[in-house]
Amino acid sequence: MDKIIEFWGAVPRSVQWALAGVGALYVAKGIVAFLSLFLNAFILSGTNLRKYGQKGTWAVVTGASDGLGKEFATQLASKGFNLVLVSRTKSKLDALAADLEQKYSGLQTKNLAMDFSKDNNEDYERLAKLIEGRDVGILINNVGQSHSIPVPFLLTPREELQDIVTINCLGTLKTTQVVAPILARRKKSLILTMGSFAGVMPTPYLATYSGSKAFLQHWSTSLAEELKPQGVDVQLVVSYLVTTAMSKVRRTSLLIPSPKQFVRAALGKIGLSGSEQFPYTYTPWWSHMVFKWIVENTIGATSGLTVWYNKKMHVDIRTRALKKAAREAKKA
Repeated sequence: MDKIIEFWGAVPRSVQWALAGVGALYVAKGIVAFLSLFLNAFILSGTNLRKYGQKGTWAVVTGASDGLGKEFATQLASKGFNLVLVSRTKSKLDALAADLEQKYSGLQTKNLAMDFSKDNNEDYERLAKLIEGRDVGILINNVGQSHSIPVPFLLTPREELQDIVTINCLGTLKTTQVVAPILARRKKSLILTMGSFAGVMPTPYLATYSGSKAFLQHWSTSLAEELKPQGVDVQLVVSYLVTTAMSKVRRTSLLIPSPKQFVRAALGKIGLSGSEQFPYTYTPWWSHMVFKWIVENTIGATSGLTVWYNKKMHVDIRTRALKKAAREAKKA
């Protein structure tokens, strides 16, 4: 300790002040970042949805028949938005539309059954025709697919690999190309695209899915800057686990909200990106936000330790899933 004091005393006063200033700035930056996290997670509300349209404005929701997409459609309907519902299964879309129209008086819906994995340009032409002439103010890019269970890349079925990239990437891009021109002409409009922790933190055994979500992160942030002058708010919504069929998690917990809870937060926190490393990005559910912030500001979202732990976790999940499948096969 004495040597440290002696060394510090030998340092020129100007250097001492410079180092002290750097230290103070570092501490101040940390305090500001923590305050931003606290305010975004627990105090502040995001952009009011009324900015993007009054009652009767249309919203396009992809992957609308189940999970988060169904909940986005339900909550937007409750706020007076008419709906264009896009998903693979017509019967589910029809049932959802009928239920929402019965529940919310005056609600209008239009359905489009399309399989995004087919990458059929005729489907996108049908979507363009369906929304032509409508006052569309919101696009929810929710359609997506993950792996059936965690899997090494070299063992990933080619069809699964193809579907993930086609649905998550091409499906989102092509849908946005169809809808965004209307949003840009309208001004004061919104594009929400579903991201994932896997797009922020490289995730072995979900490599293709993780890569597709990282792609959407960079694409969405780039698109946001392009469309900002035209009045279109583009936001990537980052999510950890939610109790949906895709996650295969059934019980809610501190870190795992229900679709209703998550979507309410997503629609209530639009634009709160102050604690994020990427602009035009927000993590709406409070425990996801805190968890992500801690990882990013300690070991790092892309550090070797984070990647190692993600691998360990998903290897364990795969092992349990394979054992369960083997038990069920014996029963059959």
